[in-house]
Amino acid sequence: MIFKVLYQQNYDEMPVREKTETLFIEGDSKQDVRKKLAEDHINIELVQPLSDAHLEYEQKSEDFKVEKR
Repeated sequence: MIFKVLYQQNYDEMPVREKTETLFIEGDSKQDVRKKLAEDHINIELVQPLSDAHLEYEQKSEDFKVEKR
């Protein structure tokens, strides 16, 4: 399953909407995704599983890339 992760680069700072970044990653569950990203020391705001329709929409973006870990 593909998940969309909204996060802040700096774990120590207060989240600011304008600095929120996005990545897409394969995982079995939300917990699995969080474990895979734990070593990155990022401030995860949201882990969202993507439906087929949402995934199709996101794939239209030039920046769409799925991380496999």
